[in-house]
Amino acid sequence: MKHDKRPPSVLTRDAALKKRPVKNEEVSETPSDDGSVLLSYTISVKPFFVGLIRRFSSRPDQPMTKKIQLDALGTQVWKLIDGRRSVRRIIDAFADTNQLHPQEAEVSVTQFLKSLGKKGLIGIK
Repeated sequence: MKHDKRPPSVLTRDAALKKRPVKNEEVSETPSDDGSVLLSYTISVKPFFVGLIRRFSSRPDQPMTKKIQLDALGTQVWKLIDGRRSVRRIIDAFADTNQLHPQEAEVSVTQFLKSLGKKGLIGIK
């Protein structure tokens, strides 16, 4: 007996651009001297690796953290994420600030937001 798989719900482009990204409250931001931002966040480790970490780490009970240093453009987008602005408004502000064609800004910003989302650094409302 075959089970019919439902296709994943597809969000239209317009609907996606109306969504509002929200920063994960667990992510800490550290401003750098050059104006960029360093993001730090805790990562979850698969059970197999927990044993290895306990065995070989000098700090086995410390949660594992990862850090990402944003460049100037990433920092601009990060600072625009406030939970109130839609993706479209973030793209428009980014395009205006950097004198980019709207389509070029859309591609750059949406790819960046996707990568932040995959890492769990932002959510979408």
